[in-house]
Amino acid sequence: MSRYRAGGLEVGITTDPATPRVGDNRLVVELRTPDGEPVSDVAIEAYAEMPAMGAMPAMRAPADLVESAPGRYEGTMNLSMRGEWPLTLTFESPAGQPVRLQFDLATDRADMPIAAGGAPIDGASQPAASADAGGMPRYRAGDLVIAADIEPRTARVGENRLILEVRDEDGNPVSDIDVDAFAQMPAMGAMPAMRAPADLEQVAPGRYEGSMNLSMRGEWPLTIAIDHPEGQEDQRLQFDLATDREGLTIAAGGAPVGGGPAAADAANAVTIDNRRRQMIGVETGEATHRNLTKVIRAVGEVTYDERLLSHISLKFDGYIGDLKADYVGTPVKEGQVLFTVYSPELLAAQQEYLETLKRRRDGAADDPVIRASRQRLRLWDMAPSEIEALEARGVPQDYVPIYAPRTGTLVERNIADGSAAPEGQTLLTIADLSTVWVDAEVFEADLELVQAGMAATVTLPYLPGQAYPATVEYVYPYLQGDSRTGRVRLSLANPEGTLKPDMYAEVALEADLGHRLTVPEEAIIVAGDSRVVFVDLGGGRLNPVRIKTGRRAQGYVEVLEGLSMGDTVVTSGNFLIAAETRLKTGIQQW
Repeated sequence: MSRYRAGGLEVGITTDPATPRVGDNRLVVELRTPDGEPVSDVAIEAYAEMPAMGAMPAMRAPADLVESAPGRYEGTMNLSMRGEWPLTLTFESPAGQPVRLQFDLATDRADMPIAAGGAPIDGASQPAASADAGGMPRYRAGDLVIAADIEPRTARVGENRLILEVRDEDGNPVSDIDVDAFAQMPAMGAMPAMRAPADLEQVAPGRYEGSMNLSMRGEWPLTIAIDHPEGQEDQRLQFDLATDREGLTIAAGGAPVGGGPAAADAANAVTIDNRRRQMIGVETGEATHRNLTKVIRAVGEVTYDERLLSHISLKFDGYIGDLKADYVGTPVKEGQVLFTVYSPELLAAQQEYLETLKRRRDGAADDPVIRASRQRLRLWDMAPSEIEALEARGVPQDYVPIYAPRTGTLVERNIADGSAAPEGQTLLTIADLSTVWVDAEVFEADLELVQAGMAATVTLPYLPGQAYPATVEYVYPYLQGDSRTGRVRLSLANPEGTLKPDMYAEVALEADLGHRLTVPEEAIIVAGDSRVVFVDLGGGRLNPVRIKTGRRAQGYVEVLEGLSMGDTVVTSGNFLIAAETRLKTGIQQW
């Protein structure tokens, strides 16, 4: 059973079973004086309430507590569904002081920490701030130590006295400073916000007091703004204050004295209890190391594999005789006759070769003159078989056949039957389309991640469900000036001829980014040039931390600075938390 101090009494509370479940749960409350004497005949109102969510209204589970033994009260409450069920206890102490305590209760969770209204006894679930000699909780804000309290301890409707003490790090009182303090009830519907200023005055060295009038029951968040006496950064603290609830709870701007370095670093943290966390849908994730693979998407165009193109031209002037490959798209095979050509130069070269053979009929086979004459015919693209036929025939051939150097498809034709064929002009072009290239345009920011040998996948918009594996063969060493993109060449097999030159394609390149510290991208809030995440410190405290980010991939963002492995960060509801942080603190991140 956890015990707390509230309204001059010690309050013990537990549930049976210890981990609440859906259905009936027994609530046990014990009331005792500070001397341990049981307090009987107290009317306690107790209920758990699930907040409204969307179209679902709020649901209440009353406990109907009955005194079963002196100072011990028991009752049953029915939790109708899984989730958060914040628990509220209200009663009046024997001295007539109203007491209201709130606890964070949830199904399937054994812990039931106090949310408001009381202070843990004997190091219960939540640490309290250190107190000064007068019992006032103390907080560190910058290089100042600030103690704050109210009288009466449980705020009431009407006049309440605010007491503030300001000291430096050495414990010396800080006097004659400007302190602005006010409680403000937020606007609700048509009702405007209401402010209750405290008008603090210095009553002793470093001690300031003033009254504030709380005009109605409810939440009155308290703000204390201190002008630093030495011109350093001003301090602004926010406390959770409410009528019928004991004491002040730091919400933002300060850290409890004695909380250690981590608490000091989290002076800008905001406190959000489990009830509000559920209402705004707070979810968390962890900063973890993971292997990142970024998929770089690009558009591309199918083109010829330039290594498999053959341009047919002549090394002499001539005229086309019979054109066999007479239309673009003609499939050809290696060694197939493409056309015949007549050339006076070629005819003369044949005659010269035959005459050389006759003059040196008795000469050696490797006679250099014969060999040179034969080589001349070969260089003019006469096939060896045609040269042998010429030797056997002994008569020059008027129209010499030109053969296909590779198997493929005719993709360009610049001649017809009887047309002139000038020396060096491309007459026909043959492409082997069994392998094609895709030239992809990659944005400049992603270009450094692309390397030769990377795996890629090519898809066509008009062939859904069909994907072609490819490999990056080459990254061009320049950018396209008009689009500021870099060109990347991919090679892929095309055995069925589905991929045709000039087709548009979609390309996905897989870049391995290695092992990196990451957080879910939903955790990051962009604030100008800054990137901010909320780190969950436990106990409802969320600390805004500025981080430096790197690459994004697979729904995660690389963290270069600001977080460590295992840090818990908020991934949902962080924009609402950011809005509250902006209201409660003046941190530099914003």
